[in-house]
Amino acid sequence: MWRTHFLSASGIPPNSLLSSAKGDSITSSNSQGGRAGPFYGSMSPIAHFLAGWLVGGATSLRRREKALVVAAGVAPDLDGLGILPETLTRHSSHPLLWFSHYHHSLHTLTFALGMALLAWLLSASANFTLGPKIQGRPVRVRPWTTALFAFVSFHLHLLGDLVGSRSPDGYQWPIPYFAPFSQSVQLIWHGQWALNAWPNFAITTVFLVLTLWIAGKYAHSPLELMSARANQRLVAAVRARTKVD
Repeated sequence: MWRTHFLSASGIPPNSLLSSAKGDSITSSNSQGGRAGPFYGSMSPIAHFLAGWLVGGATSLRRREKALVVAAGVAPDLDGLGILPETLTRHSSHPLLWFSHYHHSLHTLTFALGMALLAWLLSASANFTLGPKIQGRPVRVRPWTTALFAFVSFHLHLLGDLVGSRSPDGYQWPIPYFAPFSQSVQLIWHGQWALNAWPNFAITTVFLVLTLWIAGKYAHSPLELMSARANQRLVAAVRARTKVD
């Protein structure tokens, strides 16, 4: 059953991490039982990347627009980069608790709308120029479709974290969906499986199989975001293996 977890006005945010008394590890304060948890809280970046690609990969969007859709699918985890300075400074006299304080701070509706707006702007700007306009065939852009797909891709990331990112000790990172305007609603699914559980491996495998099928069927793959030649080679290899016409 899907539920939302509501914090009391005076409660400690469940994603607050505290250093242990001995300083030999960093644990989490869990509002669901006071249990400690390590650095967990997001499904595999590979799964998020492939999910974002599957949203717009087989469409007629331009390469830039597809890249924006994929970027929206992995962007929420930018708030997890704080793990690097926090890990490096955990034993110092002034540890940088950036992961503890800001992890999941971008897993919000506000950031989703921001990513959708950015996708719209970057898609719509393809024909924009500051200098004299050179006559030629205008680039066909789909800013509204790109923005919509970016919004969907972002929320697929949230869905993945909601259902499959529980840490081995049982801790769950709540998603503050309406932050920064409200911290009263924290999204949690109490049926959430562990980050290293078999469903995550199965989902990633399905995403990979679908990605290869799209490559063989429609000649599109994530490699086209970096190199058209690399994409052509992958498509040729997949078609040679599967004999897809």
